[in-house]
Amino acid sequence: MSAADQKPLGSGFHAKSEPHEVLTGVDLTGKTAIVTGGYSGIGLETTRALAGAGATVIVPVRDPAKAAMNLSTVEGNVTSAKMDLADLDSVRDFSAAVLDTVDTLDLLINNAGTMACPLDRVGPGWESQFAINHMGHFALTKALMPLLEKAKAPRVVALSSIAHKRNGILWNDIQFEETEYQKWTAYAQAKSANALFANGLSRRMEGFGGRAFSVHPGGIFTPLQRHLPIEEQVELGWLNKDGSVPPMVAQIFKTPTQGCTTTLWAATSSMLDDMPGVYCEDCDVAQLMGENSLPYEHCAPHIANDVDAERLWDLSETLLATA
Repeated sequence: MSAADQKPLGSGFHAKSEPHEVLTGVDLTGKTAIVTGGYSGIGLETTRALAGAGATVIVPVRDPAKAAMNLSTVEGNVTSAKMDLADLDSVRDFSAAVLDTVDTLDLLINNAGTMACPLDRVGPGWESQFAINHMGHFALTKALMPLLEKAKAPRVVALSSIAHKRNGILWNDIQFEETEYQKWTAYAQAKSANALFANGLSRRMEGFGGRAFSVHPGGIFTPLQRHLPIEEQVELGWLNKDGSVPPMVAQIFKTPTQGCTTTLWAATSSMLDDMPGVYCEDCDVAQLMGENSLPYEHCAPHIANDVDAERLWDLSETLLATA
């Protein structure tokens, strides 16, 4: 892909389209999907929509009790299995179990993540947002590649965020070993990594007809905000001091069902057949940011950089091999 590919296609959908609109006429009977974080927030709504369209959905879960309760509200063929993206052994065990029980994998939705959390180190000492949001999904996708290769036109969707516009990859200190940790800088790095990952992955899937995309789901109030005190959300302008939502935010933010629609569109739309690796928002390809772009829209050029995508892929391979 190139930055020139980042142009809206005129999908006919919009920021607040609902899942039933995006999936009208889409039959996923006989398809198998995996949705990480598919038991909470927009992940749960993604699971619900895919299962409702006929897909068999496997949900990796970090909290089995919570997952059992939430997934009990979903109709369709949905199963879950234990996995923690912060624990690569857990990712390997989950992947091995799937390889033993599933013939093909049609859709992999890398939805789970953490946002703006205090400094934490997991695995070999990796900064947790980069480790969970990017490296855990990188390891999962690599392990499941044999199943993707066996599917017809498989797709991988990586959830990024508009936060990527803040900064790209901190090549000189990804793990914040030398520089002071900044939670939003770390989140932006992880979300840039998600987009670059989709860019690099799509080239590796082209040989067997696969595609990968990244998406910005939009602003949504979900458990993703669990690390943000109300005072900080007030400072960000997301909430009033009394905890209510300002009218302008209510106009921009989406519901959890609306928040999963760009994922669903990227996973199923034929309009993206010849658009490998693009970053999407509001159920369409996002355009590159310009001087008139609003803070919550469009994408930065650094996530459409093939050289950086390959650099991150090589680095991730090295990190994974030594973990």
